[in-house]
Amino acid sequence: MQQTSLHPMLNVAIKAARAAGAIINRASLDLEALRINTKSPNDFVTEVDHACEGVIIETLLGAYPDHGILAEESGRTHGAKHSEYVWIIDPLDGTTNFIHGLPVYCVSIALTFRGKVEQAVVYDPTRNDLFYATKGRGAFLNDKRLRVSKRTRMSDALIGTGFPFRRGDNFKRYVKMFEEVMQQCAGLRRPGAAALDLCYVAAGYYDAFFETGLQPWDVAAGSLIVSEAGGLIGNFTGEADYLHQREVLAGSPKIYAQLVTTLAPYTRVIKEEDLAAAPAPAAEAAPTAAPVAKKRGPVRIKKNEAGDDAPL
Repeated sequence: MQQTSLHPMLNVAIKAARAAGAIINRASLDLEALRINTKSPNDFVTEVDHACEGVIIETLLGAYPDHGILAEESGRTHGAKHSEYVWIIDPLDGTTNFIHGLPVYCVSIALTFRGKVEQAVVYDPTRNDLFYATKGRGAFLNDKRLRVSKRTRMSDALIGTGFPFRRGDNFKRYVKMFEEVMQQCAGLRRPGAAALDLCYVAAGYYDAFFETGLQPWDVAAGSLIVSEAGGLIGNFTGEADYLHQREVLAGSPKIYAQLVTTLAPYTRVIKEEDLAAAPAPAAEAAPTAAPVAKKRGPVRIKKNEAGDDAPL
């Protein structure tokens, strides 16, 4: 990869992602020593998440001190609060995989300008795979240009997804979606790191990917990589407003269009005016999203103190 030919802001993001990846790789050698917190049931954060986020923010603001930051663990507490440039950071996507030693996780960094993603990096430190894109310049894996798959039939398609896992998620609604998609496609996969899943769509490994309950830092970088590889990305109704809708659908154009037809009835997109005017839904109404559970304060759990019934 000729980094001299890349956009300067992308180069800084790559530097930050690799620095975080080095921290992750070192920590993976001794998982028993990790200090693990729980943000909510089944939603973990480790000292590695915080260390990675710290080095990413330090690197980005060192180069661009006037930029804003939106990070998974620290929110908007760093950087300029009103900048038109905002870095969206997931320091360790796939934390649950990481703490169990399953090597499917990554670092995700995106730069938005006036709300639109312009630079994107997703780094898989276990494979030293660097996915990256600049708006209008294509998407790449290391030195290889990425293109989405050319499959056109759902019966041939391999689809990625993510299972709901937080208290308050609508599991019954998801099972219905899962059943519908599973009967139409060649197979479903759930590795557990949404940023990587989106990159796999861009690379053509998957023909599409869908998930609910996601945050901007889960999808920002991957969304640009998908679109620069010729794919489509949106919410379940096919609209481009997905970053803050907590649902995402991405895929090659033909498969994407077919999945919109399947998933549109399950959308959780609700217009503000509809929300204000709508009466309470009846029990037999069409599936809608359950409210997101309020996060509890972190509770420190040391692995060597956890009993048999602990999450690990």
